[in-house]
Formats: sequence, C-alpha cells, structure tokens
Amino acid sequence: MGRSKRRKSRQQPPEGQASSGEGPAQQGLYDPRYEHDACGTGFVAHLKGRRSPAIVADALTVLENLSHRGARGAEPNTGDGAGILTQLPHAFFAAEAARLGFHLPPPGDYGVGMLFLPRDAARRAACEGQLAALIAAEGHTLLGWRDVPTDNRDLGAAALAERAGHAPGVHRPRAAASP
Repeated sequence: MGRSKRRKSRQQPPEGQASSGEGPAQQGLYDPRYEHDACGTGFVAHLKGRRSPAIVADALTVLENLSHRGARGAEPNTGDGAGILTQLPHAFFAAEAARLGFHLPPPGDYGVGMLFLPRDAARRAACEGQLAALIAAEGHTLLGWRDVPTDNRDLGAAALAERAGHAPGVHRPRAAASP
C-alpha cells in the first residue's frame, strides 16, 4: 500500500558555477549558495579599510533611502532603530574614556560592546553587574561604561515608551591585559 514520497532536495551548483545561471560564480569569499534576498541592507566600505568622512556620508545616504524596507511601525516616526556600523573611532573613545576616568589601551587591544540596557537604574545595575561578572570569568577586564547621548525629539510615542538605554561597555581581552 502506499508509495514513499521523497522530497526533492535543492541541488547545489557545482563549485565555480552560479545557481540557475544568475549572478556570479563562486569566487574568493563569495559563494552563490548563500545568496538570498537582503532588502533593507546596504554596505559601503573602502576596499583597503581606509577611513573617510565620505564613507560615513554615503552610508547615511543609503540609510535614508531604505525607508521602503518596512521597518516602521504604525507611526511614521517609529521604526526599528536602524543605523550604521563603523570602525572603532579610537581617538573619540580615548577622549571619552579620559573624561569618564579610565584609560584605553592601544587600538586593537580592547573591545566595545554596544548594549541596550533597561532605563530603570536598579535593573540596569543588575545587568551591568552580570556582564561584568561574565567578562571577569573570561579573564578579561571591564574598563568602563559610557552612556550614549541621544536626541529623542523626533521619536514617536511608541518608540519613546519602549526605548532602551544605550551604553557601550569597554573591555580589555585577557591577552592584551597581560604585560
């Protein structure tokens, strides 16, 4: 009675060939097997990793042109908090660290984690304490915290009601902490 039904598995193209003839073939780090829709993302960079205000300006233009991506709520001024990711601005962070009373090691010897923390002081302190314990358990050193200034004048009521506090935690990995 009953015939077994087999699902057709999606065949992967042979290495070096694009799937279904669309797009480029596998080359370098690009692999067409991982191709998928990415509406709502943009990427602007210098191929040699050079920093430039023009790259930031271009990235902001990309961001402004992505309002079509459906990342808005019912209010036109409430969205998903999209932004841009840049290289660590060491000179800026070093100046801020000095202002806040801690010293940063050289670029590459520290990390910055952007955290979305509760605005309630007690809940925030509990989260910071847990993160500090995890950092210490990994043999790293928590150097300090910095509250990110925000301008909330253009946020919708829903966004204001649910917004989190933004605080980068700066840590120094174990290897960098050793003399």
